[in-house]
Amino acid sequence: MLKIGCHLSSAKGFLAMGQEIVRLGGNTFQFFTRNPRGSKAKALDQEGIAAYLAFAEAHGLFPALAHAPYTLNACAARPEVLEFARETMADDLARLEYLPGSMYNFHPGSHVGQGTDTGVRRIAALLNAILREEQHTTVLLETMAGKGSEVGGRFEELRAILEQVELKHRVGVCLDTCHVYDGGYDIVDGLEAVLEEFDRVIGLNRLRAVHLNDSMNPMGSHKDRHQKLGEGAIGMEAVGRIVNHPALRELPFYLETPNDLPGYAREIAAVQAVYREEEG
Repeated sequence: MLKIGCHLSSAKGFLAMGQEIVRLGGNTFQFFTRNPRGSKAKALDQEGIAAYLAFAEAHGLFPALAHAPYTLNACAARPEVLEFARETMADDLARLEYLPGSMYNFHPGSHVGQGTDTGVRRIAALLNAILREEQHTTVLLETMAGKGSEVGGRFEELRAILEQVELKHRVGVCLDTCHVYDGGYDIVDGLEAVLEEFDRVIGLNRLRAVHLNDSMNPMGSHKDRHQKLGEGAIGMEAVGRIVNHPALRELPFYLETPNDLPGYAREIAAVQAVYREEEG
């Protein structure tokens, strides 16, 4: 069964997000753990979480995908920035224990002139500091577009991080279609080859989720500008091949396109239609 959803505002609480995605026609969703540009997290509403979990169970909304704030840099050069990332991510993971079956996605970060190898070591060290054997949440490294000093624009960089993480079974990868395309991977005319490379370098068993986005820019632009499905350089035909590929079709897909809620409803319906058509 296709698992498809979009990014929703968490301001109204988990139950409201669950109800919203059902109204939009989806069956999973992504949310920010806190203000994406800030550091404060709302106090947990235990009654609201219990109500959401019952609603999610009834509507098959698992797995929800939590997204770390954009302000985090897990390989920062400045100690106070690195400590902020460590404290925030550790707090997020502790809070997500109240949402069993969820995943936690983050941008690996920017090495800001330290070099990729140093960035990789710092990211892995941070993960080793916060991951716990007893946790239930899977932490996902997101594939990046490779702009500036970003770490994660190449599959080899993600592999290098994963190799240095001690609790390897607690981490995975989220593939962002806009990012990998902007990063130079031809998922439009060479999807099979890209996935074969991913499997060779990282392993498809590590792939746990997909951010399904079109791109405003051509392949290899390293720009990271998301577009609505079918209105960018990737196109709807390629989207259909992506959601129906045997290595991907059982994964949850999360839309991060520049849309309002009615736009997300249209995109969810469009992806479901393509999926059903291929399933035939």
